Amino acid sequence: MCELFGVTANRKIKINDLLSRFFEHSVEHRNGWGLAFLDHDSVSIEKEPIRASDSLYLKNRLTGRIETSRCMAHIRKATMGDVSFSNTHPFSKRDESGRTWVLVHNGTIFDSPVLSAYQYNQEGSTDSERILLYIVDQMNKHYIRELNSFDVNERIKLVENIIRKIVPGNKLNIMLYDGDYFYVHKNEEGTLYKSEHSGSVIFSTHPLQDKGWEEVPQNRLMVYKDGELIHLGKRHEYTYVENAEDLKLLYLHCANL
Repeated sequence: MCELFGVTANRKIKINDLLSRFFEHSVEHRNGWGLAFLDHDSVSIEKEPIRASDSLYLKNRLTGRIETSRCMAHIRKATMGDVSFSNTHPFSKRDESGRTWVLVHNGTIFDSPVLSAYQYNQEGSTDSERILLYIVDQMNKHYIRELNSFDVNERIKLVENIIRKIVPGNKLNIMLYDGDYFYVHKNEEGTLYKSEHSGSVIFSTHPLQDKGWEEVPQNRLMVYKDGELIHLGKRHEYTYVENAEDLKLLYLHCANL
């Protein structure tokens, strides 16, 4: 599976050391790396379909000071989709209101009928990209239906409903950004942690320091605005537990059988 990293804060913080520790995990996650810096007015994405530790670009990038108040990072261990730029996280998509959405995903969608149609108009071939396309499509339909009126509470409610449609039987650890708000969800135990300090929250699949980390709440959507939790969703019952049948499906897919 993949690993996730994220930052939401009320000020810019230096993250070089944290990113360096995160990207060290690419020894086991060699199929791509990505970084997204999330300004309110623009999104900047840097990524390559190679192991992070092999990237000269990333090595040079980390030698310069990196300060941000909002970002996501991803290292990929491919389960769905080949190793290519178009399958490398993060993914981004602009909706009809002009809002740019960004997503990173750790997990596998084994079965979700609502996502199937998006395989025909996605750029790559990952289940993760299809999640984002579905989210933006639903946002567009709501935006048009409500005559261009679409506040944050409606967006949060819609994201929560989308998660509940996708999550049964699937592993859905995601970070999502809508241009203003930072969404976090995980449904497998021991697969996402957070560290909070003085108006900043750091997320990582595994703790990046010896102290100060706690597990992200299970099966609940969390929404942040500049380091502040503004919404904690109702807990659902769809905890993902890895099983032999899932591993068999992954093997058959990867082997093209």
